[in-house]
Amino acid sequence: MNGKKAMSEGTQTFQLSDSAAETYEGIFVPALFAEWAARLVDVAGISAGQRVLDVACGTGIVARTAADRLGGRGQVVGVDCNEGMLAVARRLRPELEWHRGDAADLPFPPGSFEAVLCQAALMYFPDRVASLQEMRRVASGDGTIVVQVWGALDAQPAYRRFADVAGRHIGDRAIELISAYFSLGDHDLVADLMRRADLAVTVARTELGAVRFGSIEQFVHGEIDGSPLAEDLDADTYARLMRDSREELAEFIAPDGTTRLPIEGHNVAARPT
Repeated sequence: MNGKKAMSEGTQTFQLSDSAAETYEGIFVPALFAEWAARLVDVAGISAGQRVLDVACGTGIVARTAADRLGGRGQVVGVDCNEGMLAVARRLRPELEWHRGDAADLPFPPGSFEAVLCQAALMYFPDRVASLQEMRRVASGDGTIVVQVWGALDAQPAYRRFADVAGRHIGDRAIELISAYFSLGDHDLVADLMRRADLAVTVARTELGAVRFGSIEQFVHGEIDGSPLAEDLDADTYARLMRDSREELAEFIAPDGTTRLPIEGHNVAARPT
């Protein structure tokens, strides 16, 4: 899931190259984000005629899913701080509207959208409340704001084991980085952020999905190579990490070598108060 970290906003942002953004779209979107984009759009209740904003849109899977639901009867806009991600989004769906911008300073007038969506990014925003306040500002008075976050690390049997393996071989930094994905796994944390942003929670839905890779090696490479952790690994350590990951995650590997790792996530919907 490291690709999503590239969409953190403000001073902590780092820019992906075009090739890295293409890799994100080609690997992580089908492996994980496409399944949850459909769930996010379901919770939002997207319907024809709506104006929809996808915040921290990445390569645009949520925006594309929403646009398909609208069937040309409405407007879909994506915004992201990362130009590499936006380049892929524009290539895939040039008819949609794509903007570069910060989640804490959205470039839209108040009340511009009936639905404001944010997939797997809120945990990375330096000022989460300010970003939610911006989502509230650009939402219409009766609009819906829906954010998707991952469940707590201890609710993720595969990722919990992988974090422990990475910690053994790389150190506490690995556990801290992987834990960041799951740092908003408690419903109460998200509800408190919503309350502080003058939003009232209307739906909090927890579901189980899966991360699908062609092999355990592809999974490990995806998690390590797309993150700062790769800088800490020599070839021997990487080989040991791969060996131990294969052993610890063996129950999630099918006879043909494909890997299906369970993952819990939350979709939380709210309305302006």
